[in-house]
This record gives sequence, structure tokens and C-alpha cells, in this order.
Amino acid sequence: MLDWFDPFRVILAFVFVLGVVVFVHELGHFLAAKLTGVYAPRFSIGFGKSLWRRRWGETEYILAAIPLGGYVRMASKEDETMAALEGGGEAPATAPETVGGSGARVVEEETRPSDWDPNALAPFGPVPVPEHRLFESKSLLARLFIMVAGVTMNIVLGFLVLSALAAYYGRPIIPTTVIGAVTDADWARPYVSRFQRGDTVVAIDDRAIRTWGDILEGFARAEGDSVVVRTSRGVILLPLEGDSAVARRDLVTMLTPQLPAVIDRVEAGSPADRAGIRAGDSLVAVGGQPVDGWSAAVEQIRRSPGRALPVEVMRAGERVTVTVIPDSAHQRDDNGREVLTGRIGVGNRVENRREPVSVGAAIASGWEATWDMAGSVVDVLHRLVTRRLSTDQLGGPIAIARASGEAAAGGFAQLLQLTAFLSINVAIFNLLPIPILDGGQILINLLQAVKGSPFSLRSREYMMRFGLAMIALIFALAMFNDLRRVAGDLARWIR
Repeated sequence: MLDWFDPFRVILAFVFVLGVVVFVHELGHFLAAKLTGVYAPRFSIGFGKSLWRRRWGETEYILAAIPLGGYVRMASKEDETMAALEGGGEAPATAPETVGGSGARVVEEETRPSDWDPNALAPFGPVPVPEHRLFESKSLLARLFIMVAGVTMNIVLGFLVLSALAAYYGRPIIPTTVIGAVTDADWARPYVSRFQRGDTVVAIDDRAIRTWGDILEGFARAEGDSVVVRTSRGVILLPLEGDSAVARRDLVTMLTPQLPAVIDRVEAGSPADRAGIRAGDSLVAVGGQPVDGWSAAVEQIRRSPGRALPVEVMRAGERVTVTVIPDSAHQRDDNGREVLTGRIGVGNRVENRREPVSVGAAIASGWEATWDMAGSVVDVLHRLVTRRLSTDQLGGPIAIARASGEAAAGGFAQLLQLTAFLSINVAIFNLLPIPILDGGQILINLLQAVKGSPFSLRSREYMMRFGLAMIALIFALAMFNDLRRVAGDLARWIR
């Protein structure tokens, strides 16, 4: 079976992650609409046919069959158009007469739904929606508040989850300051030669280093126009400003810790399993080359896709040599390029201790992690737009499901961390200036305020069509990438 695919786990994890993120986003819009007095007759999680619906007060709450989003319907002068965009009209198609500006229609007694209320606002009753409860009747600030509330709630969700994880689990400690590997990304080439595998990091900007976490924290908090790294071999100056600058968020990916080459887990049916490698084995040599840590062993394996590879391990005090043929797998290198690499299906043993932190430190950690994630998403979008990164990086529902299943396999904490990351992704993506997204709607409302009058119906229709086309294109690219990756996984599994 594919190593990432457990249908029950994947489905439950996918529904949990996406459901929480979508619910929080739409809840932001809904609460903002309520606070500003806009009539919101429908709150839906999912699209398409409703699986469950219940009306409380003046709002109908729905769980729909397609869990790829959600929407909050708000009374609008363009009610019919907005209904079509957000899941269908709210009035029977056979009704002959429009009531007020809500898009609701007079409904004959024989065609009324079972929960028809003669005192309710349309579409649940015959009462027209008052003008002051339409979205367009509100001030520009109120409309912007409603539109930005969804992404704000997603950012808040990410912050709360990351802060809670930091408070509950504490600060991770990898008890080493020895470098195991240095990135080969293009941006790091001027600096890679200054670091070597086996170097010990002693201080960063005159702050003493005790653990690998201190190194990451030192890089994350680097200020000024440079950061000074002192190692066991000398002093290295990394510029943070100017033409040869290193981006602050890239610093934490430059170095990898030296970890013992001890195997902690072996995937069932993997090349390592078939060769007889066991959990607890210590890798001594790979491909005839001695290895002094996990990173060195992984590098040797990655260079040997599909080739017979002698692997020497230490087991119960004895040296044992086995032959492994690594699977060939397409993976992204540090430059984002897809390359063919070898993998044998093993994981290493990491001594990853944690120390308790105060509530204030947990909140600070959650805040930093939130903005680090947001910055990484913005950076990826910028590189996609400037074509420094291939659109092959895009992932759709299958990629989210896959990541959810893998996170669930790693425990509830990893699933929550993925939820926070996806929530922040959704927030940033929704701020893009594409009509029908929050960012596009914010831009349209600002342009109308500058113009002094609303755009014509035809102009708004063209904007919406453009927005739908853009979203359809992005979705099609993401789905194509998803299916291509699944096809590759299936081909390797069949072999």
C-alpha cells in the first residue's frame, strides 16, 4: 500500500483540518455581519447538496456534501448574483414575483417549504428584507470589517493553536550544537563553504549556544544588517542587508543538526524492510563510505536511486552488512527543483526533549511562529508570481488530504500544527486581489469609494467572471499536480 495512504485516517484528518479552517473563516464573516446588522440567512460549511440543515433564529445552518469550502449568505442588492456564486438561489425557481431587494420571491402556499414562517424575513417567509439590513447599506468601514473578519479569524486560529502547543509541549530541545549538513540552495552558495559538517556552533551575535534550539532562536531574532556566527573553526559574518543578503527566514534552513545514525522505525514493505534492516540498527557505512551521522547516511542513499547499495549496520554489538535497492522517488531539492532521489523507508531516532515555558513565552512563541508561517506563504506566492518557483509546487485537495493523513499518523499535535499552517495559508490566499476572494472584494469596495459610485452591473459581472476563471485555473493546476503525484506514487508502488 502507498506509505501515506490509510483511507480512514486520511478522510477523518482531512475533514477535521479543512472543516476547522473553513468554519473559523466563515464564522468571522458571520459574526461581523451580525455585529454590523447585516441580514445573514445562511451559514454553510461545504457546497452542493445539504446533508444536514437546521434554522435557528433568522439563520439556516447547513452541512453540505462537498467539504471544500463554505459560505455566509448576506442580504444584498445583487442577491441573485451572489446566491449563484455562493451555492445557488434561496428562492424556488417557479416563484413568479420578486419581493423587495432581497431576491426573495412570493411563494404560493402549495410550494412553501415545511418550515415556512409567515412572520419571517425572506427567504423563510414573505417579509421583505429591510433596506438598512442589506450589505450595501452599511458604511465602507463596516463592509471592510465584514470582509476582513474571515482572514483575521484564520490568523487568530493559527496564533492560538501555535501558542497552545508551545504552552502544552514546551520548548523543543535537540541537545547538540554540531552541524550535520549545510543546505545546497543557490542562495546559500556564497556561505556554504564557511560551514562544514562537524563544526560546532559556539555563539550567535555573542549569545552562547547550548542546544540546536538556541541556534534557531538566534537566527530568528537576528537584528541589524548582519548576524555573526562563531563556530569551533572561526567567525562567520552573514549579511542580512544588501545585494548578497540572506533572508532572515532562510537562515533557519541553512544548517541541519548532527544526529546519530540510529534507525528508529522501518516502514513495512519498504526496501529497508525487505533487506532485513531493523529498528535499533546503527548505520556505520553506506555504499562503502563510512557515515558519521544521519545526514551523511541520507545523502548517500539519496544519490543511489534504483542501485544496489551495500549498507553496514551495528546490531547488538555486531557488524552486519545487507544490500538495499533504494526506491526511486521524485522530490524537491533545496532550490525547489524536482529531482530523482533514493529512499529506503526508514526514520531516525531523535533525542528531542522539551522544557516547560511560561505563558508569556508560549504566547511570544506562537506570535513568532504565526508570522514566520505567514512570511513563508507570502514568499512562496511572490516566487510563483515572479516565476522563480514552478507552479508544480501548487497542491490541491489531494495534497491537503495527504498532508493531513501524514500529520495524523504523527500524532494530534502534528495535526493541530498542520491546521494552524493551513489556516494561515487560507488567510493569505484570501487576501489576493482576485474578485470573489476577500482581497478582491476589499479592493472593489475601495475603488468604488474612490470612484464615488458603484460599478455598473456589467462591470461587476465581468469582474466576477474573471475571478471565477482565475480560481478555476489555480484549482485545475493544483488538481493536475495532485493527480500527477498520485500517479507517480502508484507507479512506484506497483514496481
